[in-house]
Amino acid sequence: MVGELTKESTDVPIGFGFSPQWIALMIATVALGLITQSYIKSSFRKWSGVAVSSGMTGAQVAQTILSSHGLDGVQIRQVGGNLSDNYDPRTKVLNLSQGVYGVSSVAAAGVAAHEAGHAVQDAKHYVWGTVRTTLVPVANIGSSASWVLIFVGFWIQVSGLVWLGIAFYAMAVLFQVVTLPVELDASKRALSALETTQVMDSQQLAGARQVLTAAALTYVAAALIAALQLLYFIGLARRS
Repeated sequence: MVGELTKESTDVPIGFGFSPQWIALMIATVALGLITQSYIKSSFRKWSGVAVSSGMTGAQVAQTILSSHGLDGVQIRQVGGNLSDNYDPRTKVLNLSQGVYGVSSVAAAGVAAHEAGHAVQDAKHYVWGTVRTTLVPVANIGSSASWVLIFVGFWIQVSGLVWLGIAFYAMAVLFQVVTLPVELDASKRALSALETTQVMDSQQLAGARQVLTAAALTYVAAALIAALQLLYFIGLARRS
């Protein structure tokens, strides 16, 4: 029947979550996630112990960069959590975690400069940043609804439901992919600003680059994992 999985494929969807391919994908996903998270935490920990030559805190570094671009209207606020730093383009608020806001270290300066880079992107209407912001609602729906649709579709053997779930998940993957140039550009702006404002010396700047590179790898890993999972679901749906 049109819209249903064929009889020959019924064994695949019911147990597909435990197939060798699925297990291998999950192992690779977990391993890649652990490796990248370990790298960023170790890099941040290493350079958190090195004070910047200027003595500026993360909040002061962010304010210096914002002021140099005429963005004094952006509010800098301290938030809880570990590495929970972010910039909210809707409220024009730059949120810095406790380990960054009032801390004078290479790691804190690098993270603060990175988030200030996002504020600069917003002010300059950076195209990929605008695209990512537009995709946020769709990506949120896609990431939450896709798994339910895919699993239920396979369980009740309705291919249309499976493909709908895949389409939703593809939107979430697109968001992950678009995030890459946004984050890389923010880091590029951060390093340029740190050098221009002479917040730190050349050796410390290399440390900030290491911290930002480690952070970028987490986004690369997330995009790669999402893309692999999408390809797996597409392959499974086409064989069913």
